[in-house]
Amino acid sequence: QVQLVESGGGLVEAGGSLSLSCAASGVDFNIRKLGYYRQVTGKEREFVASITPGKTADIVLPMKGRLTISIDNAKNVVTLDIHALKTEDSAVYYCWGEIETPPKWSRKDYWGQGTSVIVSS
Repeated sequence: QVQLVESGGGLVEAGGSLSLSCAASGVDFNIRKLGYYRQVTGKEREFVASITPGKTADIVLPMKGRLTISIDNAKNVVTLDIHALKTEDSAVYYCWGEIETPPKWSRKDYWGQGTSVIVSS
């Protein structure tokens, strides 16, 4: 079984920066993608960014230029850095992974527990 454990988040002033991290752990697995979604109460969960090990990242268009995502392949940790935060960035951010596990190495979605980000004006 694979677990995604998140860290970071909290209260930040508008215009500030924030870093979120997510570590994947388990006995035997292969990461296809790691990334983040976010959800505001009453709205659907929405894609923010993802990264494929060794390849380029996908970032939702409205956040391009304010966000960087990186992965430490040795530690299986993805980091999301958000700059110039806006109040509308306030949400619960969920780590997401598309991960293969034995015995069939089929792909499955995994989710972190979620971390709250509140941007104050």
